[in-house]
Amino acid sequence: MSVLILCAGLVSSFSVAQAADPAAGKALFQQNCASCHNVHKKLTGPALAGVEDRWADKKLLHSWIRNSAAVLKTGDKYANDLFNQYNKLPMTAFPALTDANIDDILAYIGAEAAKPAGGAKGADGATAGAGAKEEGGNSLLFGIITLILAIVAVILMQINSNLNKLAAEKEGHEQMEPVPFYKNKAYIALCIVLLFVVGGYFTIQGAIGLGRQQDYMPEQPIFYSHKVHAGINQINCLYCHSSAEKSKHAMIPSENVCMNCHKAITEYTGPDLFTAEGKKVNGTAEIQKLYDHIGWDKDAQRYTKPATPIEWTKIHSLPDHVYFNHSQHVSAGKVQCQTCHGEIQNMDEVKQFADLSMGWCINCHRTTKVQFAENDYFTIFEKLHKDFADKKIDSVTVEMLGGTECQKCHY
Repeated sequence: MSVLILCAGLVSSFSVAQAADPAAGKALFQQNCASCHNVHKKLTGPALAGVEDRWADKKLLHSWIRNSAAVLKTGDKYANDLFNQYNKLPMTAFPALTDANIDDILAYIGAEAAKPAGGAKGADGATAGAGAKEEGGNSLLFGIITLILAIVAVILMQINSNLNKLAAEKEGHEQMEPVPFYKNKAYIALCIVLLFVVGGYFTIQGAIGLGRQQDYMPEQPIFYSHKVHAGINQINCLYCHSSAEKSKHAMIPSENVCMNCHKAITEYTGPDLFTAEGKKVNGTAEIQKLYDHIGWDKDAQRYTKPATPIEWTKIHSLPDHVYFNHSQHVSAGKVQCQTCHGEIQNMDEVKQFADLSMGWCINCHRTTKVQFAENDYFTIFEKLHKDFADKKIDSVTVEMLGGTECQKCHY
């Protein structure tokens, strides 16, 4: 009996050890979780360090990961508080994940949580931004050191000149009258070089920034709040921007899409709305603007005059020589809208979140892990599939799929 108990214990321990595999959990995390979660910092969802300690029941945590909506219906206080804290955004269901899969993911999270936040590289490439900031800080430091050394060099040159003058006077040599600073050719040449370098730097920076409009937030003809629609009311982005997963363009929805809801919703009763300048907005009056454009009489419940198009101001623009396909990112790459557009569900007025520069896109392609396994779009990459199966690689980035080749994005 003792031998049987010991064997059973060893088998059980081996099973647990096999289930809690951080390496396997890393691949699963990158495929399923990384678009919304990071171990050390809050993204669309909460930071996951210590997630097991925050749930009283591990089985409930497993159920939450598989189907959060079902757990919310049980009335669990922590689950509902978490749901409300993150603007009532439903978590994607993962019914295909087994208990062993989830334990692998939790083991990976635990291993990453033990690393310092600053040095841990998240699956979403979080350290890339930190590295860029560090590089920028080093550039500033080097610039300051260079300036200090230049000043010291000028001072030493002046001291050397004065010492030579004193030595010559002591030996009785005749000294020429010193040339004034503003007539000294060496100083004039140095100033010209410095002006050339500084002017060239700012000219290059200005040229690089041409056409970029990060944080651009134009005033629209109708105050449309994404926070109300996508955040509070949880309308899926693809309901309005239905072509984002099927075509190159995300498409501005037609007024008829708006009227699917606003035939019934004729007044605004939600939280107060404010513009970026702090001016209060009358939500019901903005709905009336929609009716005026489309020619809808809300009292008669019919169209009474011809529609006039709403002249929305475009926010996100790319140069004509740049190719970008929404469906390739949304359907094939499984990229979340917030990756490029920021926390759109929290914006009353939409602004351009990223600078949409070439460097920004390339860095994303270098660090973003795609959902490679069980993705029909990537079946042609036989070598990568074989390397993945042989565990020669544990993830696949966009760069490995050719995402940094010039012709991929430029005509």
